[in-house]
Amino acid sequence: MHLYEDLVAINRSTKFIGAVARRDRVVNLQNRRRGIRARRGDATLGEIIPGEAATIESGFTVGRGPIATVEIGVEVKILAKAMIKRIDRVINDLRNQAVQFKRGGGNPICIGIVGINHAERCISYKGERAFPTTGKQGFLHPFQEAPEAERRAIAEAALPTTNF
Repeated sequence: MHLYEDLVAINRSTKFIGAVARRDRVVNLQNRRRGIRARRGDATLGEIIPGEAATIESGFTVGRGPIATVEIGVEVKILAKAMIKRIDRVINDLRNQAVQFKRGGGNPICIGIVGINHAERCISYKGERAFPTTGKQGFLHPFQEAPEAERRAIAEAALPTTNF
């Protein structure tokens, strides 16, 4: 949600600033459009549904409300553990989310963010069971595979078929 606040703060588009000030464009708290079945993104901004009123949260400039269109959509993925074998899934999820943002028409700006864990060690949990990294093949610590995961994610995202 802070991305949209930053777009206002950098003041590069008078058209965008005007739409935000008029409350024509809002961030969708539910991350979905009315009447269009689509998987939700992590943060969407678009035209408010006619007749709806935007709400303003303290400390924020961009209003919140239900949207009829997606003009900017954001999807965030985190690579925390066993990252290299998850790169393809993450990139495919980002591409598929771009398709969802475009569902119902329009040509939205699609933003994909991938966070990569660089920690010295990591423990994941499944129920009560813990799965710590060991630093050995198949169970590498995040810092051991983060550089390669980053390289591969950038290479995959840079392919011409990418929507992000």
